[in-house]
Amino acid sequence: MITTEEPVNTGSSSKINLLGLPKRKLEQFFAELGEKPFRAAQVLKWIHQRGVVDFAEMSDLSKALREKLAQVAEIRIPEVEIEQKSRDGTMKWVLRLDSGNSVEMVYIPEAERINLDDVGDGYVDPRRAKYTDGLSRATLCVSSQVGCALACTFCSTGRQGFNRNMSAAEIVAQLFMAEHRLVEKSLPSDRKISNVVFMGMGEPLLNFEAVVDAAEIMMEDNAYGLSKRRVTVSTSGVVPAMARLQERVDVSLAVSLHAPTDSLRDVLVPLNQKYPLKELMAACDTYAPNAPAAFITYEYVMLADVNDSDQHADDLIRLLRGRAAKVNLIPFNPFPESGYTRSSNVRIDRFMRRLEAAGITTVPRRTRGDDIDAACGQLVGEVEDRARRGERLERMNLRPTA
Repeated sequence: MITTEEPVNTGSSSKINLLGLPKRKLEQFFAELGEKPFRAAQVLKWIHQRGVVDFAEMSDLSKALREKLAQVAEIRIPEVEIEQKSRDGTMKWVLRLDSGNSVEMVYIPEAERINLDDVGDGYVDPRRAKYTDGLSRATLCVSSQVGCALACTFCSTGRQGFNRNMSAAEIVAQLFMAEHRLVEKSLPSDRKISNVVFMGMGEPLLNFEAVVDAAEIMMEDNAYGLSKRRVTVSTSGVVPAMARLQERVDVSLAVSLHAPTDSLRDVLVPLNQKYPLKELMAACDTYAPNAPAAFITYEYVMLADVNDSDQHADDLIRLLRGRAAKVNLIPFNPFPESGYTRSSNVRIDRFMRRLEAAGITTVPRRTRGDDIDAACGQLVGEVEDRARRGERLERMNLRPTA
């Protein structure tokens, strides 16, 4: 099985960072301190809902417990190194981690009409919904690794190489920081984050345990209370981990497909050489019936004269026919020396109409934040490539064929 999971050293402190502990682990932590399990819910609320990082301010904990926590635990947030805002409202933050490494996260606000039947599903406040038929939503795209080992040829992140996995605390810190920083900026209350997608730097399923813990915290009622339909884990096709994910946490799944045939996908997504389409689609068929929305989202970046012809559309139709699927068509976002260009709007529209005529739900995505290099595939951060990409691919038996 492919894995990049390994111990994470996120600093010199020996204290445990409570930011990355889901409720089950926090209850165990307090049990080991000789405290009652309900302390976990109290501390989750203080940290994630109120943004309190000083134990001394947690007033419903005893003074003795607060002092004990200060001795053995901490709430540590990475430093915000850079903040940029796009002309379309998209925001990008660069977070400084350790040893000169940094990762990027992106906040994407957009208007969305909310179906009031969904009220109570975890992302709409019923007290507000009764006064309006539409709310704004905002998506936070989070990173899960420092760099990426998979080397998809159209992705700028993949050019950076791979350094290490992020801890659960570092992953959750992105949501913590965005939520509370947006409040500080006095943005409208309906701009709070309603969706989280694990589509930033890295392959989430190669950092399995940390991603599961982070997703649990994001959906925890005492923390952020996100709906399971609104937390999406993306994968390039780490097949063995897909079944494990569904066993551990109930989240939506997106698959970075990008090609309808093995011959083309072997080039665009080298992981396909390890887990070809037959295995990947079988794993998707197993996941889909019990997925929160009962379908899989397939991401398909549109590359001019590479994967965007009528024949490619027909091949994709054959691949997805009869499957519970939604296809997101993503305009390629250029970066230096990529060797690819973006499909024209006319070609994307023709591709979309061909899929829709075959009964496949298809959504053309708008490019957001490209003026600040925050668009899909453009996140690079700053990565010390501890295991050079070519050597890592060789160890994983993944070698690009072109």
